[in-house]
Amino acid sequence: MTVFLGVDGGGTKTAFCLIDTRGAVLAEAHTAGLYYLRQGIDIVEPLLRQGIGEVCAAAGVAPGQLSYAFFGIPCYGEISADVPVLDELPQRILGPVGYTCGNDMICGWAASLGGADGINVVAGTGSIAYGENRGRRWRAGGWSELFGDEGSGYWVAVKGLAAFSRMSDGRQPAGVLADEMRDELGLATDLDAIDVVVNRWHGDRGKIAGLSKVVTRAADAGDPRAVEILREAAWELALHVDVGAGALGFEAGEPVPVSYSGGMFGVPHVLDAFREALARGPHDYDLREPLLPPHVGAAVYAARLAGHTFTDRMPGRPLTSRG
Repeated sequence: MTVFLGVDGGGTKTAFCLIDTRGAVLAEAHTAGLYYLRQGIDIVEPLLRQGIGEVCAAAGVAPGQLSYAFFGIPCYGEISADVPVLDELPQRILGPVGYTCGNDMICGWAASLGGADGINVVAGTGSIAYGENRGRRWRAGGWSELFGDEGSGYWVAVKGLAAFSRMSDGRQPAGVLADEMRDELGLATDLDAIDVVVNRWHGDRGKIAGLSKVVTRAADAGDPRAVEILREAAWELALHVDVGAGALGFEAGEPVPVSYSGGMFGVPHVLDAFREALARGPHDYDLREPLLPPHVGAAVYAARLAGHTFTDRMPGRPLTSRG
C-alpha cells in the first residue's frame, strides 16, 4: 500500500496525517508543539518519534512502510546552522523511507490549494507568503514582528496601540478605538497602557497580537482609523502576492491561483480589502477559499514530492477521511 505522511509542526501542537493515493485520510495524531527555539532542538526527535508511532499504529502500518514524508518545521531555514541537524533527524525514525524537511508555511500552502501551483498568504499572529509554479519556489514575509510580519495580527495590534496613543494625547481625533482599547486593557489612566503591554506582558507577541480584535471591533463600530488600519493590512498582504506572481514566472493573462489562511482573513474588513487589492493588481488572480487543514496539506505535499497527483478526484474538492 502506498502511504504518504505529512507533519505540520506548530508552536502549541504538531499534527500528523497519513493519506493514500486516493487522497483519503487514513489516520491522524497530535503531539506537543515543535517550536524548539523555546526548549532546544533536542525536543524535536522525541516528538516526531511519538507522533509517527501513534499515527502509524492507528493506520496499521509500520514507519518503514511509508512511501514518502514531508516534515513542516517552525523556523526551518531561518537558522542555517540548525538545518543539517533537522534534516537528519527523521532518518533515525523512518530508516530508508524518503522524506523532505521544510518550513511549516509549506503545509499551509499545500493545504490551501490542494498541492496545486499558486500562492498562499498566511496572516495570523505573524504573516508570510509562499508559492510554487512549474518547479519554482518563492517565499516572502515572515521577517519577525520586529521588522516585518506586515498585515499580521501583531502588526494590526501595534498600529492600533499607536493610534490609541495619538488619540489619547490629542495628536489624532479621538474615536471608538480609544474606548475599546481602554476597556480591553482595563486602564485606570491611558498611560497605564505602557505598564500593561511593556511591564506586565513584557511585550509578549501573542498577547499583543490579541489586541487586533480591538481594532476589528472598532472598525465594526465605524472608527475610521481602525478601518484604515485593516485596509492597510490587506494591501500589505496583497503586495506579497503581486511580488510572488512575478517571482514565480506567471505570465501576463495567466490565471494565478491564490489562497489564504490565518485568523486575520476571518475579519471581513481584511478579506474584502484583500480581494479588492488583488482585483487592482498586475495579474489575473483566482482567489480561492482554502481546501484543507495544514497537516493534510503536508501529506499532500509529500505525495507531490514523490511524483503523485490526485487525478481521481475533482480539482478543488477537499480530501476526505476514509470511512
